[in-house]
Amino acid sequence: MRFVGIFDSGVGGLTVLKEIVALLPQEHIIYLGDTARVPYGTRSPKTIIRYSRENVRFLRRWELKVLVVACNTSSSVSLSTLEEENEIPVVGVIEPGVRRAVEVTRKGRIGVIGTEGTIRSGAYQRRIKEMDPHLQVFATPCPLFVPLVEEGWIDDPISRLVAHRYLRPLKEEGIDVLILGCTHYPLLEGVIREVLGEGVELVNSAKETAKEVKRQLEARGMLEPPGAEGERKFFVTDNPAKFTQIGERFLGVRIDHVEEVEL
Repeated sequence: MRFVGIFDSGVGGLTVLKEIVALLPQEHIIYLGDTARVPYGTRSPKTIIRYSRENVRFLRRWELKVLVVACNTSSSVSLSTLEEENEIPVVGVIEPGVRRAVEVTRKGRIGVIGTEGTIRSGAYQRRIKEMDPHLQVFATPCPLFVPLVEEGWIDDPISRLVAHRYLRPLKEEGIDVLILGCTHYPLLEGVIREVLGEGVELVNSAKETAKEVKRQLEARGMLEPPGAEGERKFFVTDNPAKFTQIGERFLGVRIDHVEEVEL
């Protein structure tokens, strides 16, 4: 049995898993959440690369056919290192979202929201400019979005107030596309859309990453035959109970078993 391996610094990468399952329900998936060391955004590049390597080393105890770096911080810092060190395809969350945003923008004004670490890294901004230097990019961190999502305050007046505070400047800049540059943010899509209005297209990086996983597997003839339900394995480095509680909210389904491991 060969697996799609996914790692994230915590629970946010479950939005990527959810989109992969929706698109490829027959695939077997292993998910590792490094909950003992979350968040990665405050760490040095050297430390982020070390953590990412340790996550991959754990996942590669199984036979993988593709590796998904579901953490935006790891994608921005360690992706090239992981690509060099692994012979299987390595898919990050930044490139697929950027590609989609560049495709659909009409006015050439793209917004990006993410954690402070992701926005500070400039990874989204650089990649957009590399694809088309004429595009204008407006990036802003939204650090309170993650705790709001993890508290379950999705459709809540407080979430709306915070979203207005963060997103009003982007709206005033006249963006027509917004990249949700954190895996937690798709859960706030309704509130974000309410603030920005229907004229702004939201790019869900998790959904675009799932499409890229499908492309990679199709190109190599490695898709599982359709019809069966794939196996799911969940591992964390700390507090399985809390991961299960928040994870079930993310996935909208019951998580039967989460195993705690040391890396």
